[in-house]
Amino acid sequence: MSYNIKLLVGFIGVGIFIIFIGGLSHSISTGFAGFSGGLPFMIIAIIVCAAAIYDFWSECVRKK
Repeated sequence: MSYNIKLLVGFIGVGIFIIFIGGLSHSISTGFAGFSGGLPFMIIAIIVCAAAIYDFWSECVRKK
């Protein structure tokens, strides 16, 4: 797969993933899902999103 296609598809995928996890974290934090105290989930979501961004950088952006 060419470098530009990997970059574009990876960016779109990571973007959709981060938007989904951010929305899920927001709904849990505001109590919409029936949970109270969404701080632990928010911390986990931030760590998972950081790992996804690092994996995108490692696989798609960094030239080997």
